[in-house]
Amino acid sequence: MDDVKIGEILLPGDVDTQDRRERRVRAKFWPTLKRAVRQVPFSRDLIAAYYCAIDRRTPTRVRGVLLAALAYFVMPIDFLPDMFVLVGFTDDVAVLAAAFRMIQGHIADRHYEAADLALMDNPDLAPDRAEGVRGK
Repeated sequence: MDDVKIGEILLPGDVDTQDRRERRVRAKFWPTLKRAVRQVPFSRDLIAAYYCAIDRRTPTRVRGVLLAALAYFVMPIDFLPDMFVLVGFTDDVAVLAAAFRMIQGHIADRHYEAADLALMDNPDLAPDRAEGVRGK
C-alpha cells in the first residue's frame, strides 16, 4: 500500500462519518481483535488506540484518524481480505501504524491502563473492565 492510499483511508471525516465509524468500531472491534490478536504485533497499542478513539476527551481530529484506522481494521473486506491467514491483516497493520505515527502522543496513560485491564481478561479481552475512559 502506498502512502497516498493510507492517507486517504485515514481522513478524519465529518461528524456524521465519525459517528458512523464509531458505531461500527464499537460493534466489531473486540471480535475482530480476537481473530487477529496473534497476527497484530502491537495488540496493547491497538487496544489503547480503541480507548483513545472512544474517549470524548480526545481531540476530534485525533478521534477521527483513529476511528478511520479502526474502522478499516474491523472491515472484513479491505485491500487484503482478513480471511487470508498470515497476510490478511498486513494492510490493517500498515494503516494502524500510519495512524499511530499521525497521532503520536495523544494516546494517554489512561488508555494504556484500560488496555492492560482488557488484556488481563484475555482470552475474551472483555472491554467492560475499563469503564473509566468511556466518554458518554
